[in-house]
Amino acid sequence: MSCVIFTGGGTGGHIFPGIAVAEVLKKETGIPIIWIGSNNGTDRSYVCSADIPFYGIPAGKLRRYFSLENLIDVFKIIGGFFASLIILLRLKPRFVFSKGGFVSVPPCVAARCLKIPVITHECDFSPGLATKINMRFADQVLISYAKTAEFFPVTVQKKLVVTGNPVRMRFYAADAESGKAFIQYTGDKPILFVQGGSLGALQINVLVEQTILFLAESFFVVHQTGAQHRAQGERIKQRLKEERPDLSSCYKPFPFIVEQMPDVLAASDLVMSRAGANTIWEAAAAGKPMLLLPLEKGSSRGDQIENAEFFTAQGAAITLHAKDASPTALCSALTHLVENPEKLKAMAQASSALAGEKPAVKIARLLQQWMAK
Repeated sequence: MSCVIFTGGGTGGHIFPGIAVAEVLKKETGIPIIWIGSNNGTDRSYVCSADIPFYGIPAGKLRRYFSLENLIDVFKIIGGFFASLIILLRLKPRFVFSKGGFVSVPPCVAARCLKIPVITHECDFSPGLATKINMRFADQVLISYAKTAEFFPVTVQKKLVVTGNPVRMRFYAADAESGKAFIQYTGDKPILFVQGGSLGALQINVLVEQTILFLAESFFVVHQTGAQHRAQGERIKQRLKEERPDLSSCYKPFPFIVEQMPDVLAASDLVMSRAGANTIWEAAAAGKPMLLLPLEKGSSRGDQIENAEFFTAQGAAITLHAKDASPTALCSALTHLVENPEKLKAMAQASSALAGEKPAVKIARLLQQWMAK
């Protein structure tokens, strides 16, 4: 039976947008979808939770700096290529759709060798290294922002299609009351949803810890700490219980929220987060104003700064850069937003407008055209 291959991984930011497209494509066509991802890490659990069959391959990371690990990972990349080749030969898919991340490169190269069409999607404002490699083998390159086209060579321009960044359809029809029930919301304070993506964000967690008395006095705080920072969330809660027991019910830490994420976002009044593409586009789909603390260059390639600046320029967010992200600055920024409800309302409207075209549907329709070829 004919099928299609999705590939990508390394973080939830490369997987959840792909799952969003897969859900729409499967619903509209019924075609079987198979995912190729890393045989290490959490790729398999994320994909299988969406009821998508998963094939794991060796995955070597593509680094832009010198590291002895690069030598080892060369062999992993080669192994991933041959593993992908075997999978594609056996399944004979109609096309390969890549959502990026280092694990996506071997399947895309293998598909090109077998003359299987490749469609790749870049979620960030500027293309990552995997996309720069995959575009050489891709028949079509999908981008989230019109201005991203400026980063591609002239030879690739004819392959480009602007789609936005896909998020799961549940984010457009989430239930705020279910979200409030999940977080055990009490009182009438605005809900501040603090998140740093699937891996958490240490800088944001530290800021929350430093300003928790102010935050809990002003907001009902939902804090996604990241699984590896679970203890930090518990420490913050214990501090509140000891110093301000009357505020302890206003702070709810979670290691990571998956299934309930759309409902929690729907219940939120303000989102404070990094500026990873998946995080901010999900917040946009929910129509939420954002306070963004992007990873700086050095900690990343600078893509989060570009994402944050775009959303800020569109009026959907305000940005607090790492060098300025002191406890005082954070409290000042939040106070300004709370005291200006009209600004929050305008930011929410701008946010909603950015994701209004439902990119997952748009991309699924483009992929159906490849199925017809």
